[in-house]
Amino acid sequence: QLRLVESGGGLVQPGGSLRLSCAASGFTLDRYNIGWFRQAPGKEREGVACISRSGGSTYYANSVKGRFTISIDNAKNTLYLQMDSLKPEDTAHYFCRAILAAARTAQAICLMDIYQVQGQGTQVTVSS
Repeated sequence: QLRLVESGGGLVQPGGSLRLSCAASGFTLDRYNIGWFRQAPGKEREGVACISRSGGSTYYANSVKGRFTISIDNAKNTLYLQMDSLKPEDTAHYFCRAILAAARTAQAICLMDIYQVQGQGTQVTVSS
């Protein structure tokens, strides 16, 4: 069974940091295009940070560029999202996806609606 399980969310004050984890089982993560997405109530889903198959390239949404870092630990088969300088507008449900479809760029991964595996997500709330 192909699974992604996110963890690491929680309540943090503005300016704080969190590290989200996305553990894969049943498949090898770096053979897929993968990314972190988020959705807040009343807002559209946003591709936050994506990384191409085998880590060739990365993409960050303008809203998080310079504050978030996506990385993959192949030994642990786990994807991470380091989130620094968090803002209230970062509050959302964060989830990871693994995508088999080819993508010309890492940005294209973040814009895709299709996926093979999606985790259940983890809530991030940034509030004082």
